[in-house]
Amino acid sequence: MVFEIDCRLGHQRITLYQMTSRAPYLNSRMQGFGTTIFAQMSALAHRHNAINLGQGFPDVDGPIEIAEAAINAIRDGYNQYPPGQGIAELRTAIASHQAHYYDLNYDFETQVLVTAGATEAIAASLLAICEVGDEVIVFEPFYDSYAAAIALSGAKLVPVQLSKPNWEFDPEYLRRVVTPRTRALILNSPHNPTGKVFSYNELEQIAGLCVEYDLIAITDEVYEHLIFEGSHYPLANFENMQDRCISISSAAKTFSFTGWKIGWITASTKLIEAVKTVKQFLTYANGAPFQVAIAYALNEPARFCERIAPSLAESRNELSLGLEKLHFSAMKSDGTYFVTTDISDIYSGTALEFCMELPERVGVVAIPSSVFYQTPNQGEKLVRWTFCKRIDVITEALARLSKL
Repeated sequence: MVFEIDCRLGHQRITLYQMTSRAPYLNSRMQGFGTTIFAQMSALAHRHNAINLGQGFPDVDGPIEIAEAAINAIRDGYNQYPPGQGIAELRTAIASHQAHYYDLNYDFETQVLVTAGATEAIAASLLAICEVGDEVIVFEPFYDSYAAAIALSGAKLVPVQLSKPNWEFDPEYLRRVVTPRTRALILNSPHNPTGKVFSYNELEQIAGLCVEYDLIAITDEVYEHLIFEGSHYPLANFENMQDRCISISSAAKTFSFTGWKIGWITASTKLIEAVKTVKQFLTYANGAPFQVAIAYALNEPARFCERIAPSLAESRNELSLGLEKLHFSAMKSDGTYFVTTDISDIYSGTALEFCMELPERVGVVAIPSSVFYQTPNQGEKLVRWTFCKRIDVITEALARLSKL
């Protein structure tokens, strides 16, 4: 994803994603990747004391009981390297979670791997399974780390567009993009940035394709418990899929501890062995006391896993309805932290220009959805907003936006 645009904010001239000149020491695979949009927009939020409805992190910590479990673990001496695969208590809790919610059975000894968040899990998976020149299908728009991880692996990203406003894909087009070099498919449901929850019928079609063409499915399910409409159906539940799925999730979104970076993979023994071989040379291990705390949280599923979504639903409604009243065209969000709007009716320029001007003009930050596309000229009028904030923060942001 390469963008070059000059925006004048007062006396300042800012270039966002300026990638026309090569970074002299950066390898060819990563040329074109600069500082992420999230870092850049958060810097603008800080500079202008703006409300950050761009980067998806909550402004309230998760349950105090989970935090206390981490504090107690530190006091109890869980401060050195944990096992590279993750502590047994957490791996057991992850396996129990998969069985409890989805009737998926995994051996905690050989089929569960703890990672430094879902981002490492995705990168390690792609590095493990892809050869240089392989192809990876990704539904577009997509979270920006997918493109970087695919590039690191030497593979090629093949986008399949989701069409607004319902974010549907064309099954026939999906089939046409499969080639002899297609190695894997990445599925993110609930989906960032759109808030789409893939339906059972859509997932059945994707699963059938993976089986027919012997593809590995990497499923990013970090928002699995943040669903407001519909249900989450893991792709691993579909016929002949459990052995070809690398299922990824994280404590960050479910429990609102995004800074702890505790993620995990459940997969067949052969796939876990492949990913573990790579992962051990990335972080090896991480977050020993946080692993203890997340094991505690996962062992109380009804108490903690289902606790965050109701309050987020209220925030989603507040932001979506408020944006509609201000003549932003808000699209339906069935899950995640995010809602997407079309700004065509209120702004003549691009979403990137709009988002660059917004912090100084009214003190609010959002993310231009164009950064989630590889296909040129897509998403130019779309803006992603996050609602994982307190209601009073959202109300204040809407009041500022009303001044546009």
